[in-house]
Amino acid sequence: MSNTMPWRDRMRVKVDFSNMMAENIGERGIRDIDFSEAFENCSYAVTQTDAARNAMRWRDLHSVQSDVLPEVKRIAERVRRSYDTFVVLGIGGSALGPIAVQQALNHLHYNSLPAETRNGPKFYVEDNIDPQRMSDLLDIIDLRSTAFNVISKSGSTSETMAQLLIIIAALKDAVGDEWASHLIITTDRERGNLIGVAKAHGMDTLYVPDGVGGRFSELCPVGLLPAAVCGIDIEALLDGARYMDELCTGKTAGNPAYTLAVLSLLAIKKGCNISVIMPYSDSLKYFADWYAQLWAESLGKATDRCGNIVHCGQTPVKALGVTDQHSQVQLYTGGPFDKVITFIGVDNHRANVCIPRELTEIPDIAFLCGSTLNALLDSELYATQYAVSKSGHMNLLVCMPEVNAFTVGQLIMLFELQTAYMGELLNIDAFDQPGVEEGKNATYALLGKRGFDDKREELERASASTIRYRV
Repeated sequence: MSNTMPWRDRMRVKVDFSNMMAENIGERGIRDIDFSEAFENCSYAVTQTDAARNAMRWRDLHSVQSDVLPEVKRIAERVRRSYDTFVVLGIGGSALGPIAVQQALNHLHYNSLPAETRNGPKFYVEDNIDPQRMSDLLDIIDLRSTAFNVISKSGSTSETMAQLLIIIAALKDAVGDEWASHLIITTDRERGNLIGVAKAHGMDTLYVPDGVGGRFSELCPVGLLPAAVCGIDIEALLDGARYMDELCTGKTAGNPAYTLAVLSLLAIKKGCNISVIMPYSDSLKYFADWYAQLWAESLGKATDRCGNIVHCGQTPVKALGVTDQHSQVQLYTGGPFDKVITFIGVDNHRANVCIPRELTEIPDIAFLCGSTLNALLDSELYATQYAVSKSGHMNLLVCMPEVNAFTVGQLIMLFELQTAYMGELLNIDAFDQPGVEEGKNATYALLGKRGFDDKREELERASASTIRYRV
């Protein structure tokens, strides 16, 4: 790529779908004519998504937060100046996005760095309610020098509220009347329990905009505050999202998100009900986790918009190159033709590690001497693509010039838009989660929350009917 090109064009994230096509992988692939026809016939997905843009507020987060960013930066600077540790209390999109961006853009052993070289306070995300996890966290942090960011748009998420209650009690024991100053709330501006708590105790508060669900929230204060606290350039993150949004305007072949959606639809029609995402960079490892929620929760729906029973959606599978070459790739090359593998490759890694000329007397080792881990990683990515393609399994490559805030912002917008387009192509609501709500309601009933008596009786009947099948 020419260095004379504008920087943002050199940093453009691209999609190579050669190995989705029958021309390259054989009869299991997509024929050119089928792709061309689908690309033309499915363009309504772009039209309908663009028409609903005002409702999809997540799509404009890159350009509508000029009044929000100063407050995010102010709070982030207060945390960086006053605290040694920063903990996010949240689950789902409130946790997966911040984890993915932190892993992508900061040192892979960030918390182990000395304070003078680390880019901010130590960072933890409590995205589960395993009691040992909470107990062990409290063993290693000093509450007196720890700030907590409580994230829940509804203000009633059981897991996050349980964590909050534990932390409030612990802070009261540790710092007394100063406990509220250690808490930062990210929630809905008007609705829910958290906003009342925040106002009552004068806590710093940021807001989740309307039209921004949890899995689409990384580019609002949900993700921007944790990123800013850890020294990440949040403007560059938003600039990258804006750039990808511009690339995805229109129904042309230059729209990478629409291209991915059409390919996904055609793959599903060919029986590929599993979507594997496999980055070849440890920095992008948790992007696979973030993608898995985005894809599964958005597209896994029992009914379409017309009320028809469809039970649609691909199952997302997380993998990491090269680690999972030794645990999953045998399945991807020799197993059933029910998967599409999305590789994510990085052209220029932040580090370059040479392989020394040692043990040169051993031919099976000597070929590595004088090379680099970078070349080895790139070769293994290409070799795995080749092996998967040779076996006739569909796969594609998302190409990142390097991992920086600008390209990560692009990656977020690329997958979010692909998901939105897929919702239109499948004629489902990609922004609700009725299956998740059913589980929440059952939890409320089991724990005795008021108003859920009928659900509790339903659960008791269901439990009684299973006793005879226990061994």
